[in-house]
Amino acid sequence: MHSIVKDLESRYTVKQYDSGKKIPQERIDILKQAMRLSASSINSQPWKFILLESDEAKQRFHQTFAIKYQFNQHHAIEASHVLLLAYNPKFTKEQYARCVDVEVQSGHLPPEMYDNMLNGGFTFAELNTDEDGFNGHWTKAQLYLALGNTLHTLARLEIESTPMEGVDADLVAEEFKEELEGYVCEVALAMGYHKVGEDYNHGLPKARLPLDEIFVTL
Repeated sequence: MHSIVKDLESRYTVKQYDSGKKIPQERIDILKQAMRLSASSINSQPWKFILLESDEAKQRFHQTFAIKYQFNQHHAIEASHVLLLAYNPKFTKEQYARCVDVEVQSGHLPPEMYDNMLNGGFTFAELNTDEDGFNGHWTKAQLYLALGNTLHTLARLEIESTPMEGVDADLVAEEFKEELEGYVCEVALAMGYHKVGEDYNHGLPKARLPLDEIFVTL
């Protein structure tokens, strides 16, 4: 079995974490670098990742389950780390210019192509921006590219995880207002290691549709 397939065969959604097991810092450092390399349309990178690792930070997240999605609440304090993945709801041309600056600084984009990249590239964002400047549907789609990359990276690092759309975006926005700076968090990712003997989802076979039902080869 190819190592990529092996990674993804081993990945699953943890239902019960062992709070006594922590992700080594060197693996967190690798994860950060991998997430930074995530793909996005026009290299827009319209995201912000807030890593919760201290007990205090995880308790703050735990409090945001006061109204709903309590079935995910225990992950907030039992997982080794939690990632809040947030997108920019009003991505602007000025913000995109920062990305184009980095394109030039890295040597990826010739300086003389700066204006072409800025104006031509941002057209993709403009096509998804309404009269109020909202393009969150588009930027959220970019965020999910990063989430997919993150899930595979975690599998390669043998770190287990739980993607959670069951989070209270309003309470998260209120509790983490200062850190989010206007970005929107509607999905979080618990990370760590399952609790042996208490995670009913661990070790079960994959349940995926057959290849011939999802692929059309022309």
